[in-house]
Amino acid sequence: MNLPKLENCTIGIIGLGYVGLPLCVEFSEVKKCIKTNNQLNRKVIGFDVNLLRLKELKECVDRTNEVDEDKLKRNININYVSDEETLQDADVFIVTVPTPIDKSKRPDLSFLIKATETVSRAISLYKKKYFNKNPIVIYESTVYPGVTDEICIPLIESNTGFKINIDFGCGYSPERINPGDKVRKLKDIVKVTSGSSEEVALWIDNLYSSIIKAGTYSASSIKVAEASKVIENAQRDINIAFVNELSMVFNRMNIDTLDVLDAASTKWNFMKFKPGIVGGHCIGVDPYYLSFKSEELDYHPQVLTAGRRINDLWGNWAAEQLVLHMARVGKIVKDSEILILGFTFKENCPDIRNSRVEDIIKTLRSFGVKVEVIDPLANLNEVFDNYQLKISNQFSQSKKFDAIICAVAHNQFKNMSPKNWNSLIKKDGIFYDLKGIIPRELNPIRI
Repeated sequence: MNLPKLENCTIGIIGLGYVGLPLCVEFSEVKKCIKTNNQLNRKVIGFDVNLLRLKELKECVDRTNEVDEDKLKRNININYVSDEETLQDADVFIVTVPTPIDKSKRPDLSFLIKATETVSRAISLYKKKYFNKNPIVIYESTVYPGVTDEICIPLIESNTGFKINIDFGCGYSPERINPGDKVRKLKDIVKVTSGSSEEVALWIDNLYSSIIKAGTYSASSIKVAEASKVIENAQRDINIAFVNELSMVFNRMNIDTLDVLDAASTKWNFMKFKPGIVGGHCIGVDPYYLSFKSEELDYHPQVLTAGRRINDLWGNWAAEQLVLHMARVGKIVKDSEILILGFTFKENCPDIRNSRVEDIIKTLRSFGVKVEVIDPLANLNEVFDNYQLKISNQFSQSKKFDAIICAVAHNQFKNMSPKNWNSLIKKDGIFYDLKGIIPRELNPIRI
């Protein structure tokens, strides 16, 4: 195959979210290959169908907070587009679109399929223009093992009439972006790579190793690379499910789970996972991809699904424990006013995808509670569009609440003094701490 030139290829990135934008910037910014020190002269095309997102990026604004304004300004040579025809000059296509689950907890590959159709049309135009060159398609979106080989590649072949490893190459390199992490960025995390042939796999590995300081790991096959991604997050999900179940057990014993974990973690090999709501685009989703494929093959996983059941219900359980406590101490639950701190799926990150704070809100409202939510990082319009909830970014100057739930440990909440906390609560109000950050002197209820 006549593969693109590594040093001066044009890279088209499909999807400019938490994964795609950092890739765009890194490919644009690195001018010398980290592995060979060769000069790089690449062009980068950032494709997205979200016109508002493109407008913001052209103005050097990243609402995900993954790339700061100065870095975006330095990388003005990225071509942000929504026009498919612009992609016909791309030698390499990297697909980084969302792969969520539907209401039935089944994989939703609609974004991936649409992106593959877009790539197919671009490849057809590319081959007419550069008939003697063979483009490469790389998928980074999380999938179950087999999606690239069994769905994406056949779709490209049927749409274009081209053949894999003859007219184009394909690979899979799972994204490992950790939203909100300012220490472990894209270049600092080892990149798993794979390809549809040995030649393509080597080319893809060399492409990523030119920008990833932490290095790369070439998996033995595309399916192995796909599987490595889903088990990374399934493993975390299971570990969190274990401590979530412990919190349910210790709650009945009147034992503080976080205190237990502090004691247990003094042993060198104890893994200190903490209980809490589990949402987001990875941990709360990936196990369903693996269990779906497993059931397709007539094996019904036990540990995977048990962990998911526990984590999916934990937010409802936590809310119910607060209601029970209020009833025990003689507080009227109906029409009580409760403030929830945090809505994003994790601390210090604006990402609201699959936020399980919604479970707490729904459960409390089912008891007639009036709920308000404050999150300094969440985009209010996005929250309303996705969850039909009105929340605030700021505290009210005068309002006090019957109870306060700390659901997300943003730094803004961690840094609050006892005086700040007390200014929000009514006399004999209840602090309910799901994250272990409310000062102990305030006697919060902890899980």
